[in-house]
Amino acid sequence: MILSKMTIRLCLMLLVVALVSGCGQSPVGASMDVSVDEALQLWQNKEAIIIDVRTPEEYRDGHIPGVTNIPLDELEQRMNEVPKDKKVVLICRSGNRSAQGTKLLRNKGFSNVFNSTGGMSSWKGPVEK
Repeated sequence: MILSKMTIRLCLMLLVVALVSGCGQSPVGASMDVSVDEALQLWQNKEAIIIDVRTPEEYRDGHIPGVTNIPLDELEQRMNEVPKDKKVVLICRSGNRSAQGTKLLRNKGFSNVFNSTGGMSSWKGPVEK
C-alpha cells in the first residue's frame, strides 16, 4: 500500500512538472494575433513593420503606405525579405491568409511575427492607391 501511494504521488508530481514546464510557451507555428487597432499602433509607433500578403491586384486597389507586398503564395520563397530582428505584422483582406502566413513563418523560425485579425477590411489607418 505504501508503495502504491508513493507511486501515485510521484506520478502526480511528474504530471505537475510536465504541465508547468509547458505553460507560457507557444508551440512553434502557433498563430499570434493582434487586432487591426494594435497593428496600426505598432506601425505608427515604428514598433513593427507590416507586410501585406494579398495578391498584387488587391494591393494595387489600396494598401497601407510604404508597406511591402509579398503575396501569400510567394511568402516561402521570399522569406529572406522578412526581417527576423524586428516585430512583423502580416495583413491580408480579412485575416485568413495572414494567419496562414504567420503560421508558415513561425514554423520556419520567425518568432516575432503576428497576424492582424480583421485585415484590411477593418483597417482604420491610412490607405493609398
